[in-house]
Amino acid sequence: MILLTGGSGHVGQNLLRELLAQGAQVRALVRPGTSRAPFEGLKVELAEGDLTDGPSLRKAMQDVTHVYHCAARVQTVRGRERELYATNVLGTRALLRAARDAKVKRVVVTSSLGAVGHPGDRPATEDDGFNPFEHHLPYEASKAWVEHECLKAVVEGLDVVIGVSTAVLGPYDFGPSRMGRVIKDFANRKLGAYIPGGFEFVGAQDLARGHILAMEKGQTGQRYILSSEFLTVDALMDLLEKIAAVPKPKLRLPPAVMMGVAHVSTAVLNTVAPERPQRFTPDAVRLLSMQRRASCDKAKSELGYRPTPIEGAVQAAYDWFVAHGDVAKPSAART
Repeated sequence: MILLTGGSGHVGQNLLRELLAQGAQVRALVRPGTSRAPFEGLKVELAEGDLTDGPSLRKAMQDVTHVYHCAARVQTVRGRERELYATNVLGTRALLRAARDAKVKRVVVTSSLGAVGHPGDRPATEDDGFNPFEHHLPYEASKAWVEHECLKAVVEGLDVVIGVSTAVLGPYDFGPSRMGRVIKDFANRKLGAYIPGGFEFVGAQDLARGHILAMEKGQTGQRYILSSEFLTVDALMDLLEKIAAVPKPKLRLPPAVMMGVAHVSTAVLNTVAPERPQRFTPDAVRLLSMQRRASCDKAKSELGYRPTPIEGAVQAAYDWFVAHGDVAKPSAART
């Protein structure tokens, strides 16, 4: 039996479906009161529990041999750091302890490129350590601490491997994710502007397969960067224009201008609507301007990881949003 946390999230949904397609028996940890819609029609056992509830974790571990830990609080603005730490760091610690007590054979934990060092003059690798003295989002720092918990667990005798995710694009995005909102807004002509920059992206299905390879072939205590390819924002806009058959926004704002706007808008929204998703925060502008690149050579050589072109992931995401009625007027004239 496999235990999956975060099964209703973007990463977890794609991983769950890949595992089921391979004939695996999967138990998904779900928080009480949360939607079960992502699991409808899937042959998966649901176990109510929470990363902050030790007894529920121990119960969920019964008869489990392998664990995929994808659950995390994703936060792109500042504030509520105590909740972030409790879920991501302390929750991971509790899960790993429960897995060790249950004598689980191996745990694969999802991390983030934000927990990897940024060398600046070359693509980042797994050897680049997190620099706590640089400017980071609290979420990025929490993922670095999550990796620290993984290494502590390894020292204590648990077999743990880390899969480092880059920015995810793909289907089964019930949230939707930040990138999912970009695709939806673009297709519905609600994206009024964009800023140049770039980031390392991974197709959700590539990421799922990378996790499974990490479970099968990864070395204990090692992390593996999982990416499909680097993509500039301009290239992403061109790709979406082709797929959705709607024109890209004409307004292309310089990062320096957008940074000033983001500081003002974020301050206002954090006061009057703190729960409202924000696209252009100062940190989002900073991340895109950094144009971080990453190498997945280690995953390719040690795991046999073979990423696919990111265009397929964007197409799959768009098609999924169309099928779910999230895109108002899908084009019949796509090329």
